[in-house]
Amino acid sequence: MNDHTVNDPSPVNDASPAIDLSPPGEVPELDNVNFSPSQLANIAGHVRGILTELGLDLNDPNLAETDRRVAKMYAEMFSGIKCGTRPKVTTFPNDEGYKAMVIEMQIPFYSMCAHHLVPFHGHAHIAYIPNDRILGLSKFARILEFYAKRPQLQERLTEQVVGFLEKELSPQGAMVVIEARHLCVEMRGVKKSGAVTVTSAIRGSFYKKEVREEFLDLTRRR
Repeated sequence: MNDHTVNDPSPVNDASPAIDLSPPGEVPELDNVNFSPSQLANIAGHVRGILTELGLDLNDPNLAETDRRVAKMYAEMFSGIKCGTRPKVTTFPNDEGYKAMVIEMQIPFYSMCAHHLVPFHGHAHIAYIPNDRILGLSKFARILEFYAKRPQLQERLTEQVVGFLEKELSPQGAMVVIEARHLCVEMRGVKKSGAVTVTSAIRGSFYKKEVREEFLDLTRRR
């Protein structure tokens, strides 16, 4: 697997306006970061316009609240846009002098494809070899969740997670592998159900073949 350099044409990026309501050192929970009422109303209005253009009867009881439900869903699925430019997590001194690999495997995530605004979902395997700082185990999932909750590309998501580890921990090395299924592949276009996309990003000592193979071997054993 090779490292990826992503040139992302999407207008949504880490420079998005930030509203951070979280306590210091924590990533905001989904329920704590909301779009304003006027933003939700505007989104709902656009959804009603789409439903109308599709020729649907908005008086149908099943569609009567669909515009509002979609607006609330988007506020949740795209909450990463409102969370600031980087996850806020606490790192700790590596007092034990641990110098072997730390891996968190099979971390589930859901995101939305930036190209078609349909979901993609899967699992991430995240590893690093510490230097002076270590990361609490629950923070792996928080970092992944932070970057997943916005219009995304799998390649970019992979790079963002490994880049965060590299900057915040200055580890000996880090590696992220993401395996995901994309509904833009399965339910439209080529319609290849069950296809899995795998991306990887590598930093530091993981460029060494023996280190990379140890990581991949451990993830296969799951």
